[in-house]
Amino acid sequence: MARDEKRRGGRDRDETPEFADRLVAINRVSKTVKGGKRFGFAALVVVGDQKGRVGFGKGKAKEVPEAIRKATEAAKRAMIRVPLREGRTLHHDMEGRHGAGKVVMRTAPQGTGIIAGGPMRAVFEMLGVQDVVAKSNGSQNPYNMIRATLNGLQKESSPRMVAQRRGKKVADILKKGDEAPAAEAAEA
Repeated sequence: MARDEKRRGGRDRDETPEFADRLVAINRVSKTVKGGKRFGFAALVVVGDQKGRVGFGKGKAKEVPEAIRKATEAAKRAMIRVPLREGRTLHHDMEGRHGAGKVVMRTAPQGTGIIAGGPMRAVFEMLGVQDVVAKSNGSQNPYNMIRATLNGLQKESSPRMVAQRRGKKVADILKKGDEAPAAEAAEA
């Protein structure tokens, strides 16, 4: 066993079959050199475990498979965890921004499905969200759309996180939201 394998606890980095990946975009890019043009490929990949973790990465190489492999490795290194309600939708509505890309994400009742376009759909599928309504405004660039989506998802907070931040119990947080309509009905 090599020394750096011992340092990592004997596990290999490629032993993660639990991650699913989705190729979002592939571009042919060129570099102009003295003798003409050299062509390469840039890949954009979204990776997730479909249980609340998702990440994206980009990779460039002379060959398509190598670019995809690099992008997948970068995505696995840059994963974020997102709390999901009942393991199927978001806890609350939110907006995300990156550059000129703006996205709006809303919770949805069971059976709605993923109503989102292109790159956003890939993020939600890899995240494991089953019911969500999302709209992209502004930039249609897939890189900016994915970054804006992840920006919004990082703002997601579960009732447990809110309770911990306020120093209260989860039941108190959830109860207060339910009591407000009852109090208004009693006053009327």
